[in-house]
Amino acid sequence: MPLFVMIAKDKPGTGEQRTATRPVHLEHLKAMGDKLVLAGALMGEDGNPEGSLLVLEAENIDAAKATLLADPFIAAGIFGSVEVKPWRVAFNHTSREF
Repeated sequence: MPLFVMIAKDKPGTGEQRTATRPVHLEHLKAMGDKLVLAGALMGEDGNPEGSLLVLEAENIDAAKATLLADPFIAAGIFGSVEVKPWRVAFNHTSREF
C-alpha cells in the first residue's frame, strides 16, 4: 500500500494550545491503527515542538488527506502550514529503538 507523509509546522505562539490539544491528537493517532507507520513532533533547536511529521499507509492521496487532515491540531488552529505528499522509503532500519 502506498505511503504518504504529512509535514506540518506550528504557528508561532501555539505551544500551550498544542499541549492542551495533545491528548485528543494522540487519540486521533491511535484511531489510525496499523495504517499509521510513524508519527512525532518536529523539534526546534530549543527542544520544544515546532510541528509534526506523520507517515500513513493509504489507498491514494485523497484517502491519506482525509485521514491526516482530520488531525485535531488542524481544527485547533495550531498548524500554520500543512503538506501531504506521497512518500517512498529509501532505507528501513525498523529494528532501531527510538
